[in-house]
Amino acid sequence: MNAPANIEQIEWRRSPELVDYPTAVAEMERRVAAIRDGTAPEMVWLLEHPPLYTAGTSAKAGDLLLPERLPVFTSGRGGEYTYHGPGQRVAYVMLDLKARGGDVRAHVRGLEQWIIDTLSEFGLTGERRSSRVGVWVRRPDGGEDKVAAIGVRVRKWVTYHGISINVAPDLSHYQGIVPCGIAGHGVTSLAKLGVGASLADVDAALKRTFKGAFKRSA
Repeated sequence: MNAPANIEQIEWRRSPELVDYPTAVAEMERRVAAIRDGTAPEMVWLLEHPPLYTAGTSAKAGDLLLPERLPVFTSGRGGEYTYHGPGQRVAYVMLDLKARGGDVRAHVRGLEQWIIDTLSEFGLTGERRSSRVGVWVRRPDGGEDKVAAIGVRVRKWVTYHGISINVAPDLSHYQGIVPCGIAGHGVTSLAKLGVGASLADVDAALKRTFKGAFKRSA
């Protein structure tokens, strides 16, 4: 039986260059296998992708509105279509769930709480919606916009993929898809909300808030 996971031993990696999607997936899969075999520690990997769309396991063909706009990659993560690109902080989270209670739903809740806690560091109130994935913020007119997405895969009780937070990406690229299959709502970013945070600022906040969302398993 695996020993309880120690949050202090997680490796944090930050890639300063854009990482193409197939390279990232291959690297995650290697790390997941090593975590499962006990030859590498858990890891949080902070990166940006070049502009692209990914199709999760529930993606519907009709939700890809402009297929010629950007490269499209099939992804093994849960969820539907999403956009990744420069100015968006992607955090891939590779954790051993067997050492953390073996609860996939609790892991997803932890990812949501991590985003919410990170947004609060910049004076923003992120909210969950039971019928809509991701983290949302309210507009002054009463509407709601999505500011962060979540997509998870678990292999032999080790998680990968993770979250993306819109810091200052080109939001026009979302016009090529129905983001996460959710029509009738907008997509926003920290920059659009008036927060002048850099990726480095967001990275520091992610690291500060991680421990509270992913406590050591009992």
